[in-house]
Amino acid sequence: MCTRLIALVLVLTLAAPASAWESRTKSVRDGDSINVTNADGVQVNIRLYGLDAPETRQAFGYQAKKLLVRLVAHKTISIEGVDTDRYGRTVVLVRLADGTLVNEEMVRAGLAWVYDQYCLREDLCATLRQAQAEARSAGRGLWAESSPTPPWEWRKSHKTEEWYAGPVRAMKTIARKIKVVIH
Repeated sequence: MCTRLIALVLVLTLAAPASAWESRTKSVRDGDSINVTNADGVQVNIRLYGLDAPETRQAFGYQAKKLLVRLVAHKTISIEGVDTDRYGRTVVLVRLADGTLVNEEMVRAGLAWVYDQYCLREDLCATLRQAQAEARSAGRGLWAESSPTPPWEWRKSHKTEEWYAGPVRAMKTIARKIKVVIH
């Protein structure tokens, strides 16, 4: 029963519409992931599109999470689904009520990298790259370091540590068990 409920929740998450919806932030997981409730009242783990923030245990990881909390906590946000990642998370653009794009603000503050491997919407990614160049030249956030380590490289060097490997294994197992049929 519990397994079926989890599978149903994940299927609903994977089938999230590409159109925008509004929600209040339930929690901030780290500098690029937020828990919200979708239109059906199901809690969804969303990931910010086009960027990769430092991991919580990585340099500037705490600051990235803290900024994201400051931007979205206790606020109604507009969420536009863009994609679904390999872990079943809905990858999104997040806007505040005043139209501010949270994805861009994280990069502009120097607390996230543009994730070029997955940033494929050229109009938006060009804006994110420009924000990153400005943060880098101003030495904001992680760019205060001479040679900051991108999260994707940091994860590779820490993937054998149990505190990191356990949750990743769990997400991969869940993602493999879900089969989505689109008619």
